[in-house]
Amino acid sequence: MDNNSNKIMLIDGMALLFRGFFATSFTGNFMLSNKGVPTNAVFGFLKYFMDAIQTFGPTHVICCWDMGSKTFRTELFEGYKANRGEPPLELVPQFDLIKEVVASFDVPNVGIEGYEADDCIGTLSRLYGVDHDVLIVTGDQDILQLVDETVSVAIMKKGQGNYAVYQQDDFFEQVGLKPQQIIELKGLMGDPSDNYPGVKGIGEKTAMKLLIEYGSIECILQNLNALPKGMKKKIEENIDMLHLSKKLAEIYREVPISCSLESALWQMDGNKVRDKFKELESSALMKWIEKVG
Repeated sequence: MDNNSNKIMLIDGMALLFRGFFATSFTGNFMLSNKGVPTNAVFGFLKYFMDAIQTFGPTHVICCWDMGSKTFRTELFEGYKANRGEPPLELVPQFDLIKEVVASFDVPNVGIEGYEADDCIGTLSRLYGVDHDVLIVTGDQDILQLVDETVSVAIMKKGQGNYAVYQQDDFFEQVGLKPQQIIELKGLMGDPSDNYPGVKGIGEKTAMKLLIEYGSIECILQNLNALPKGMKKKIEENIDMLHLSKKLAEIYREVPISCSLESALWQMDGNKVRDKFKELESSALMKWIEKVG
């Protein structure tokens, strides 16, 4: 295959799995295998997974995962993601199950303890983006910082098959910032979902305004005396957390992982997937695979 025709899809597995779980469990119906194991998150994941493949037509597919809650970021800041509760009990057995199902599609599962799926995605996008086009499928706006000449991001919106696609060409028109400034933005305003505060009293609107005017946190700090007194005081009082928040927001792109492109070639073997679903003894999954092939 001509390298220039390769489109490598990196999937944020956790984003699809959690979305799939909550989209199918709000009624209290968790879909069980014959052995009583919940399969609703697997089912929901697969619908999003196949939709993304059918929508974007990748030549290669890789799925990236978080591997436990402890990472280098929790070592940097004890409160990182500390606001998140335990996953629902019905979801827990599906964490390993979904990786088995993904493997039945001959799609590599990539993850390493101490790092988040985002870091694996960042590392692989840098690796593959040298010679190929890369598309990241996620629900996480933080990943927008990875957009560059060969890397685009599809953010899943409400409803299946609905994506906002971000590319370098029109990124500024869509977002109002450059991709790298997403890190600066999070440093200033923090991120409530990840539980780090940034500069107390500076929200998204003010952070955007500062970055549009000065470009970076470094330049803002060089021009503190030009800021209104109240804003200058907020930044000075929260300077340590500003630097820490920026460090927490930046996706690490040198994770010690590798994944050969040969192993990621998209060529679904319907019989292999059917055998896996038979093993799971899930009638809903069997009906689904018969529809998609």
